[in-house]
Amino acid sequence: MSHRAIPAYAAIAHDSNKSAYLARVFLLAAAVLATLALSLVPNPLAAQDQRAVLITGASSGIGRVTAELLAERGFFVYAGARKAEDMEELNAIPNVMAVRLDVTIQEEIDAAVETVRAEGRGLYALINNAGVGVLGPLIEMEDDDFHFQQDVNVYGPFRVTKAFAPLIIESQGRISTTGSISGMLTWPFGGAYTVSKHAVEAFSETLAQEMAPFGVQVSVVEPGNFDSRIYQNIADRWEALGRNTEGSLYGSRLDDMIRRGATERVAQPPHAVAEAFHEFLTTDAPKTHYLVVPNQQESEVTVRAMIQRLVEVNRDHEFSYSREQLISMLDEALFPASGGANEEAASAEPPTAALDAYWAEVARTVEEGDFSGYSALYHADAVMVSNFSDNSYPIAGALEGWEQGFI
Repeated sequence: MSHRAIPAYAAIAHDSNKSAYLARVFLLAAAVLATLALSLVPNPLAAQDQRAVLITGASSGIGRVTAELLAERGFFVYAGARKAEDMEELNAIPNVMAVRLDVTIQEEIDAAVETVRAEGRGLYALINNAGVGVLGPLIEMEDDDFHFQQDVNVYGPFRVTKAFAPLIIESQGRISTTGSISGMLTWPFGGAYTVSKHAVEAFSETLAQEMAPFGVQVSVVEPGNFDSRIYQNIADRWEALGRNTEGSLYGSRLDDMIRRGATERVAQPPHAVAEAFHEFLTTDAPKTHYLVVPNQQESEVTVRAMIQRLVEVNRDHEFSYSREQLISMLDEALFPASGGANEEAASAEPPTAALDAYWAEVARTVEEGDFSGYSALYHADAVMVSNFSDNSYPIAGALEGWEQGFI
């Protein structure tokens, strides 16, 4: 068989094609390996695409429901909890990472900050939700009980907000704290608790002013009575510390409030409160205050308590305002765009029917002595009506003020 010689130029071309082919194979293999390597390494940019929020007190109640709702709607939630079993449950929820966090322990707060930083998502929002309740007359309360109340409900948000502020400022994010309608009204035996929630109101309003220059929005969400463990926790702590009403000037009335608060349940779960937090985190026009109550009566009780405070502050001093001047100020606040002008609002009758019906039912309950089936707040109202003068409760004065034309 004869062999034809391959021309020199053809051999060179053959070698060049082979080299080019091998080069293409090498580049393709390198690209595949690079893709596999990148898939195994966390991508901080991808993590930042998902907004992260930290919620304290996320093991139950409002905190748990809010964590579940925000995670379901696309947020990544750092859920603060104190107990290992609660953390295990939270970690089982998609988009949720449990963080050990007791708001009274600075070391745990600092560790939580480092955990969030290390995760690489940044932090868009902080929800200060951890809270406790302590009941008892102020003049008989132990110092430790009063301190415990403020340590969690007041110093807790202060510590946590201070620690996470740099991350929130960096993201120009949002901060919210769980307040209460008890931050706007007061009731016997709830002194320590209402003091803490009034403090949360001042904390949130001041923080809003101080964070505004950094593009950070601040709010306080003010729930009424929703289903939670707060009264059960109050009763458990009362029993664990050996507290009792023996020798109290208030006799069995205090014990009755604590026991009934722990056994009675408000039917409505706190989904509306979680929705308020979600609204604050997502709206382009967030509010500073979000009142969230389960019924008209609690709304009216709260608003009228604030009206009564206004009446008392304005009454009988050198610089008091007239009824007409107060109404003008109210219209200006309600309708700033129109300079306070609103004929329909000015001619509307005050909505007293719902409150009248509510207090009539409370009076009937007191007369018959049957508190079964009513919420803790309803029971507290009835106790106050039966044991204290009408003038000691804000609503009585508010109605009187309205009727006498002070507002």
